[in-house]
Amino acid sequence: MTDTRALYIEQRISNEAPSPFVAYLLWFFLGMFGAHRFYLGRWGSALTMLVLFGIGSALSVILIGYLPLAFVGLWWLIDALLIPGMIAQDREVLRWQIAQGHR
Repeated sequence: MTDTRALYIEQRISNEAPSPFVAYLLWFFLGMFGAHRFYLGRWGSALTMLVLFGIGSALSVILIGYLPLAFVGLWWLIDALLIPGMIAQDREVLRWQIAQGHR
């Protein structure tokens, strides 16, 4: 791979990869809904997080819902540590796709 091609790939990655700043903003303000996971392309876990939050909120009136809410809250805190790894993984996948000519 030539230097020009490598520079082109890195420029595309910096333009197209998810922003850590946006991911953390979504995590902080809308994290209990899984918005940061939607942004990072983790649709399955984002939907799971959203459904658990909804079920927990609905059932909190009868005190059963606090367990799913606690689980989502713990998941939300752990995601603060996982976001950099998710972004790095997305960048690697994007780098491979561009190098292979898929994007």
